[in-house]
Amino acid sequence: MIIYSNTKGGFIEDVFDGRLVEKIDDNMRQKFGKTTPESEMRAWNNSLLRMESVLSHSNIPDTTGVAIEYNIPYTSKRVDMIVSGKTSDDRNSAIIIELKQWSEAEAVEEKDGIVRTILNGSMHETAHPSYQAWSYAAAIMDFNADVQDGDVLLKPCACLHNYTEIENDPLLDPIYDDYLQKAPIFRKHDNRKLTDFIERFIRKGDNLETIFMIDKGRLRPSKSLQDVLASMIKGNDEFILLDTQKVVYENILDASRKIGKGGKKNVIIVEGGPGTGKTVLAINLLCSMINNDLATMYVSKNAAPRNVYKKKLKGSMRSTSVNNLFRGPDQFHEYAEDTLDVTLVDEAHRLREKSGMFSNLGENQIKEIMKASKLSVFFIDDDQRVTVKDIGSVNEIKSQAKKLGLEITTMKLDSQFRCSGSDGYLSWLDNILEIRETANYDLEKEWNYDFRVFDDPNKMRAAIEEKNKENNKSRIVAGYCWNWITEGKNNPFVYDIEIPEFNFKMSWNLGSSDTWAIDPESIKEAGCIHTCQGLEFDYVGVIIGDDLRFDGKHIVTDASKRAKTDQSLKGLKSNYSKEEATIVSDRIIKNTYKVLMSRGMKGCFVYCTDKRLNECFKQFNN
Repeated sequence: MIIYSNTKGGFIEDVFDGRLVEKIDDNMRQKFGKTTPESEMRAWNNSLLRMESVLSHSNIPDTTGVAIEYNIPYTSKRVDMIVSGKTSDDRNSAIIIELKQWSEAEAVEEKDGIVRTILNGSMHETAHPSYQAWSYAAAIMDFNADVQDGDVLLKPCACLHNYTEIENDPLLDPIYDDYLQKAPIFRKHDNRKLTDFIERFIRKGDNLETIFMIDKGRLRPSKSLQDVLASMIKGNDEFILLDTQKVVYENILDASRKIGKGGKKNVIIVEGGPGTGKTVLAINLLCSMINNDLATMYVSKNAAPRNVYKKKLKGSMRSTSVNNLFRGPDQFHEYAEDTLDVTLVDEAHRLREKSGMFSNLGENQIKEIMKASKLSVFFIDDDQRVTVKDIGSVNEIKSQAKKLGLEITTMKLDSQFRCSGSDGYLSWLDNILEIRETANYDLEKEWNYDFRVFDDPNKMRAAIEEKNKENNKSRIVAGYCWNWITEGKNNPFVYDIEIPEFNFKMSWNLGSSDTWAIDPESIKEAGCIHTCQGLEFDYVGVIIGDDLRFDGKHIVTDASKRAKTDQSLKGLKSNYSKEEATIVSDRIIKNTYKVLMSRGMKGCFVYCTDKRLNECFKQFNN
C-alpha cells in the first residue's frame, strides 16, 4: 500500500503549492484511520522539501514516478520514498530512498549493521541507514512476483539531509562497507551526488508503471527462498512427520492448494498438547507452501521458536529474508485484507487482544490475522495459557471466525514424544498438579520416561549438564520466582536465581541470547516459560519455586511468590474479582509448570524449593 504517488512534475507542483504534506496526512486518515503526529508531519515536510530540490535539479523526465510511504508486504515497515522510471535500455527501475533526520551517529563495532543515534531525545541503537534501505529493497525483491518476473532494477540509498560530513565519519566506518556499497548514503552537502545517483539508473519516465508493479504486484516468495527452505528440511530427522502429523499436514496442504480457486476463506484449528510436534508441523508447512509459490508466514507470539529457526536458516540466506518469514502477531492490525495466502500461527494460545508494547494497538489479534489471510491455521493447546493477557483459545478462534463468516475445520494431533508412554506422563502431570483428575496416579516404569526428583539443585544441574554433553539438547528452566537483576549487567558475580541453603547460584538467560535453546553456552543459564515454550529438548531440569507447594493434601499456588519482574500475572486484580483472580492465577501457575515439565522428550529432572512438594513427587514416582 502506498500513501502518496504522483509523477515527478505532479510531486514538485504539490510541494510548490504547499499541499503535499496535507495530501499525505489525508491519505493516512483514509487508509489507516489514524491521524499523523505533528513530529512526523514536520519530518515529512523537511525531508520532502530536500527531495523536491534534488528532483527539480535533476535531468530525469517529469513523467518519472514518485511514491511516498510504501508499506512493504510481510512487514510493518514503510519505505519513505520511491523514484521510478526506466533505464536507457528500457528496463524498469526504482530508487528506494530511506530519509533520515539524523544530525549525529556513533558506530557500533560489535554488532553487524548497527549504529547509535539520538531517537526520541536519547541515544539508541538502530539499523545503519544503508542496511535499512538495502533490507527494504531485498524484502521487495524476495516477495514481489511482478518485480521478480519483470526484472525490475531496485537501487537503495539513504538521504540524511541534516547530517554534516565530518572527518572519520562513523557512518562511513569500514565495518559498514558491505552495506554502503549496496546502498550509499548522501549527507547534507551531497545533493549533486544524490542527483547523479538517481540519473544513473533512471533515464526515461514511466508514468508510475514501476511503482504500480511494486504496489500491486502479486506476493510470491523468490526461488532463492524456496531453495533454502527446502534444503533445511531435506534429510533432516528433526523435520520428519509422524503418524497424525502427516495426516494433518496433507489436509492443510490440500486446503492451501484450493486458495484462489473460488473457495471461501478458511480457518483451520490444530489442537495438540506438549510433544505433539505443532512447531515441526508448522515449519514443514511453511517450507512446502513457500515452494508452492504461496505467500506464507510463520507467526508466533513467543520469540523463542522464531529465533531458533531463523538462526538455522541464517547460515545460508540473508537475515532480512529470514526475518520476514518469521514474525510476531503485532503487525497484523496494519495489514490489508487478504495480504497473505496462508498464515501459520504457532502457540496460538499466546495471542492477545491488543498489539504493541503498551497493548493499545489494533482490535483483536485473532480477528486481524483472519482478515489478512486467505487461509489461517492456528496451532493451539488450551492448557498452555501462561499469562493473564493470553486470549487464544479454541472457543475464541471459532467465535471470531463465525463473526467473519469463515469456514472452520478442527483437527487434533496425537502425542509424539520421542519415547513410549508420553500420553501417560502428560496425564500424570495433569493429575499430580491437580489441573484435572486422571487415572494416572503413578508414573509407570514401562513408560520408559526418565523422571527424577533431586533434593539438591546442584546435583540436578550436574545431571543435566552431563546429559547435555551428548548432543547439546538438555537445558535447565525455572519458575519465574526470582527477579531478573542481571539485566544490563556484565558481572560474573551477580546472579538471579540463588538458593543459599545449597550455595546454588544461576542467572536467567534473558539478557544474553535470543537462541538460548541451541547455543552451547546456554547450559550455564536458566530459561523461563517465555524462552522455552514451543521448544523441545531431550532432557529438561526444572527448578520449581515458591509459587507452587504441597500443603499435605493438595498442590497450592501462591501468586505473591512470583518475581516482581514477571509480567504474566499483570492485570490480574484489575480485570477479575478476587475469587476469579485466584482461579485464574492458580491455573496460569500450574499451566506454567506443566509446560516446563513437558519440555524434555526423554526425561525431566526436578528440584522443588518446597521440601514437601519434593516428597510429593517422589511418592508418586514408582
